[in-house]
Amino acid sequence: MTMLHVSGSQLRAPDGTPVRLRGVGLGGWLNMENFITGYPANESSMRAAVRDVLGEDRAELFFDRLLTSFFTESDAALLAGLGMNCVRIPVNYRHLESDERPFEIIEHGFRHLDRVIDLLGAHGIYSVIDLHALPGAQNQHWHSDNPTHVAAFWQHRHFQDRVVNLWEAIADRYRDHPWVAGYNPVNEPGDPSGKVVGPFYDRLVKAVRAADPRHVLFLDGNTYATDFTVFREMYENTVFVCHDYALAGFAHGGPYPGYTRGEWCDRTQLEEAFARRSRFQRETGTPLWVGEFGPVYTGDQAVDEQRHQILRDQLDIYDAHDAGWSLWTYKDVGLQGLVCAAGPYLDRFGSFIAKKRRLGVDRWGSTMEETAEELAPLHRLLEDEAPGWDPYPWGARYQTDDLVRHILLAQALLPEYAALFGGLGDDELVALADSFLLERCVRREPLLDLLAANLRG
Repeated sequence: MTMLHVSGSQLRAPDGTPVRLRGVGLGGWLNMENFITGYPANESSMRAAVRDVLGEDRAELFFDRLLTSFFTESDAALLAGLGMNCVRIPVNYRHLESDERPFEIIEHGFRHLDRVIDLLGAHGIYSVIDLHALPGAQNQHWHSDNPTHVAAFWQHRHFQDRVVNLWEAIADRYRDHPWVAGYNPVNEPGDPSGKVVGPFYDRLVKAVRAADPRHVLFLDGNTYATDFTVFREMYENTVFVCHDYALAGFAHGGPYPGYTRGEWCDRTQLEEAFARRSRFQRETGTPLWVGEFGPVYTGDQAVDEQRHQILRDQLDIYDAHDAGWSLWTYKDVGLQGLVCAAGPYLDRFGSFIAKKRRLGVDRWGSTMEETAEELAPLHRLLEDEAPGWDPYPWGARYQTDDLVRHILLAQALLPEYAALFGGLGDDELVALADSFLLERCVRREPLLDLLAANLRG
């Protein structure tokens, strides 16, 4: 073997040495997310609103500079210094193929992905390429760049054909790259029927293997990497990826240990949740890898120390099971990142980000209590008139919040966010983007110390 590969329940380097991939997700970069960079709604809607204000060329100036500044050699060095050996890189398909010209690969769109994969490799860090947003949207939420609550990817063969074509191009491009650990072709699929995702994986695996027979495949289970009953056969050289977010670690999480929305959460519950989510992998004897996990931070020192304890406990559990992991997420504007942007960007958008927080329009940052008084009559109406309504994936309360807060209200705020770019010169746009340079970011030192201690322990 000339690449990292699966051998029984372990990943191994070409020389046969066991490798446990431990690192971070590079969220908000090639797949931007509202809570990470401070905009409302979904990425393509945000980019369109900003283009309306800046024009095509100046919008491209800002966004390209942001992608350049968001991850540089300094970031790779920081992660290597912590002891990490893996970065999961979420990608929006729109960088590599467009809805206007489907099936045509955009060569220029690979430039930043190539750059960061090479930077990481130079520091001894593997990359897992993660297609986080697919044409038509593979799940019901903003992080698949979905402006609706419908995962249309599973309804239209056209979207599926495009993804097969795209992955054939990606696999062919990186087939000989030794620092690409492998491919995570569908992030958090949300196929409501559960009947399309399994056959699609069968088809996709064959296509990718034909283009690149050596790299590892990292396959998420259905329903946001939690349901593995959809796999009808075992694939060679494959890791089945679970996601393992702790209930008490969400924005609406309660004390730890303690109750969150009526459910007790402590270390025992974390162990039980991980055992349940990793059962398929353990029964099949395949490697354990947690593709996403990690608590949300509040700025309250006492609460955040509880969130740090959640993280310590999860890392200890993973260590006990020899499980690899990818913590979500590396860099943002203050909710969850190891490092957080500062400077001109926060000066300009800080008040707007605070307004988003007050309204709870970012799903990942919402406590589900914002605008509770305004939404209460709607919740009661639905409970009275449609008591049996239990929509996929998370039920009535979450669906109502998604439709009203995280789609309707969020999209209504897009013009306000875009207007904040108005009147800025090119130098000012560059300064906004450069607020994400590592040397201009604030580091969460307790979090960095916690991770370094685990990785070096």
